[in-house]
Amino acid sequence: MSHHNVVNGCKLVAVLLLWLGASAGDKHAGHAHAAEHLERTEHSSVGLEEVVLVIQSQRNSFHARRAAQRKEKILHQAAELGQGVPVVVLLHELSEYEGDWSILPALRHLSATYGQSTSWFFFIEEETSVTLSALLHVLHRYQVREEWFLGKLLHDNEASIIHHYAFSEDPTSFSYPDPAAGWALSMPLLQRLAVRLQHESLKSDFTIDLKHELALYIWEAGNGPKLTAVPEFCTETRDNCATTFTTYLPNCGDPVSKKDLFVAVKTCQKFHSERVPVVKATWEKDAGFLEYYSDVTDASIPTISLGVPNTERGHCGKTFAILRRFLNKEVPMADWLLIVDDDTLISLPRLRRLLRCYDPKEAVSLGERYGYSLLQNGYSYTTGGGGMVLSRAAVSRLVSGGCRCYSDDAPDDMVLGRCFTSLGVPITHSPLFHQARPYDYSETLQQAISFHKHWNIDPVVVFKHWLQDTHPRDEL
Repeated sequence: MSHHNVVNGCKLVAVLLLWLGASAGDKHAGHAHAAEHLERTEHSSVGLEEVVLVIQSQRNSFHARRAAQRKEKILHQAAELGQGVPVVVLLHELSEYEGDWSILPALRHLSATYGQSTSWFFFIEEETSVTLSALLHVLHRYQVREEWFLGKLLHDNEASIIHHYAFSEDPTSFSYPDPAAGWALSMPLLQRLAVRLQHESLKSDFTIDLKHELALYIWEAGNGPKLTAVPEFCTETRDNCATTFTTYLPNCGDPVSKKDLFVAVKTCQKFHSERVPVVKATWEKDAGFLEYYSDVTDASIPTISLGVPNTERGHCGKTFAILRRFLNKEVPMADWLLIVDDDTLISLPRLRRLLRCYDPKEAVSLGERYGYSLLQNGYSYTTGGGGMVLSRAAVSRLVSGGCRCYSDDAPDDMVLGRCFTSLGVPITHSPLFHQARPYDYSETLQQAISFHKHWNIDPVVVFKHWLQDTHPRDEL
């Protein structure tokens, strides 16, 4: 029997098995089984010209430059390989909408622009290296006419607040992709998602942990595909890797000086004896200039009262008073302002290393980025608990731009985000900042800059294990 007849026979068997055995409830599982069966007999023929690589870039000048360098390396490698030229898209250039970073708003644009000529979309970080020949080898294993969601699998080890305690009975049962290793969508899946987004609202207005929420949306409570593990999508170098990852803490030179970072700690009287001692026992010694802002003056700490009463919810009034004080000539002039809660744990040496990558003369708002109502042209913001880092230029833009709190207890981080959006200042994301505890995250956290909350942990132990460097680089 000829190879052509064998292939056609296998196709017929697969279709018959799917028709006879697949019920309405497991339709996708039947398709996946048939695709896996065909995979053994017929490989897809995909060239690089059918692949769109999306670099998840950011508008800040440092990140835009790093992404452009990554694009140049990919195109140079493609030219040397001689198997076609992929489309390389910088996500921040896809449209004028800053919320494209949350991916779902960008899918319709990607589908409309590249849907007729593309088989795969592959998403990577700015620091993700790609070996194109190995990537093609991976993609050839999967039938391009099927819906595929490919990546390196992560899962929760315990129910996590940042994932709204999803799958609390068995947190390991649901997987989501490690963005550092790259992840892929086949064209049929991306097109269906783009259509679905036109007719369906998200269950939550907030984007908190993109990779988990994206996987949930694609899975669609069992009606869509789960993430398929690809061992060649790597973060550490191994044999046969299609991708590898360097770091979220790049080496941009010597850390900024301690005197260039003004640290503002928000506290209140009821936490003076409970939380402030933790700051003093852990990271206060690494600060060149630090002030505690409270609702009362306490000389033993000392604290400064800004004339804003304590509020139980947001702290917008207090934060805007800190912004004005930072620009006041009565305090030392610094390039950078860090605003943290009294239950934030932070590595100031690592933060100063990271800040060397950014231009303080540029309006920079840096931290862990969240989003609000991004499918409806909402806004992004730096979440407060993980620490909000602002350049002097950004603070000046805020204060001179007329932004105000609508009440003292408004959520300060969201108000700042909305103000920056109206001023055209992008929110710059670093996954080294964390709104929750180390145990609420699954990925490797050895180079973390911050964690938040003292719930059910010993904060001093957490600081020493996750944030304290054994051999500090400098004491400037």
